[in-house]
Amino acid sequence: MFTRPAGITERFSAPQRIPIVSGPSLVRADVKLISGFMPAGALIPDRFHIPHLDPRTGRGYQRLPQGTRINELAVDLKKKRVDLPTSVLLNLRGRDAMRYVKEQFLDLEAISSDNAKFYVVDGQHRILALEKLIDEVDVEIWSRYQIPFTCMIGANEDEEMEQFYLVNSKAKSVRTDLAYELLYQRAQDPEVLASLVERGQDWQVYAQGIVKRLSEESPVWRGRIRFASMEKGDTVMPSASMVTSLKAVLSSSYFKALTDDQQLKIIDAYWRGIRGIFPEAFDEPSEFSLQKGIGVIVMHTLLMQVVEISRSQGLPLTEAETYTKVLRDALEKLQGEDSDGGTVVGIDFWRSAPRGAAGSYSSSAGRRVLIAKVQILLPKISIQ
Repeated sequence: MFTRPAGITERFSAPQRIPIVSGPSLVRADVKLISGFMPAGALIPDRFHIPHLDPRTGRGYQRLPQGTRINELAVDLKKKRVDLPTSVLLNLRGRDAMRYVKEQFLDLEAISSDNAKFYVVDGQHRILALEKLIDEVDVEIWSRYQIPFTCMIGANEDEEMEQFYLVNSKAKSVRTDLAYELLYQRAQDPEVLASLVERGQDWQVYAQGIVKRLSEESPVWRGRIRFASMEKGDTVMPSASMVTSLKAVLSSSYFKALTDDQQLKIIDAYWRGIRGIFPEAFDEPSEFSLQKGIGVIVMHTLLMQVVEISRSQGLPLTEAETYTKVLRDALEKLQGEDSDGGTVVGIDFWRSAPRGAAGSYSSSAGRRVLIAKVQILLPKISIQ
């Protein structure tokens, strides 16, 4: 992260030459590559252009920027939570663009005198976040922020487009289960956790922590949850799906007021209570849907309603018997149709296809229907 050197008081003045390192040419075109670092003020505001796709003319290729991403990155940069160590990819168009490269320098004065622009091929959100900081926070400090860059010299729009496609289509995104684990590890830093709280994403950290503890401490979930880089083995539920299913629970005002241990005890007791109704489904979890995506999402969506019913009846929330009592009638009466159109009830409803019915509710619309079916069968809340 760039830190303003002590004693700097003069206004920022963009350098006229940028030291560079010359690299090879693109494989598919006679286009030279250079790389280096330039202060943001040498690029912003009047030396760059982002070629957004214009559907009317068919020109351009970049998607429109996302304001949320720009704002979040600007805040994180301002609070020194992140760095920008990876290069933005730029281009100076025109086959005579090599005239801007003199020995081991990039001649910004010549670029300006020709009204030439750096075309931003990849990295628009980084550049626009820095532009926001220059315009709205401190022009002196953020104009000096060093941007690592790679620049094509003389590529045309088609060649830019090819590089944009390669950069954005070949990179593989991080698997969600690994992303949650990395986020959990990073959030041990209070600054990272604070940024997640600001964005309303801290529930992901807490959910990951609960899922990890369930896999270690809960008799229902021990050895059943599959985390990043694990073989499937006897697991039946991906950790990422388990984490996501807890969003509504951990976002509720009641759960937010509980300690981590209290949250874990309630969720563990809840699942032990369900097992008390259908033990067979937990003895052979691969043969049933209760500990798979559809079952976990539905049961976690119902959890807060079941908690409120239990509280209204004065039942202890950390005892499995509470949830067995509240849920038994609804789960035993729940019915649907198997793959052959036959009616299945209770535990048979949760059998894996083709013998059960739960799998037919796996779409988002289907899950809403199934949740409503169970809600109708639950006891009503008692008001004292």
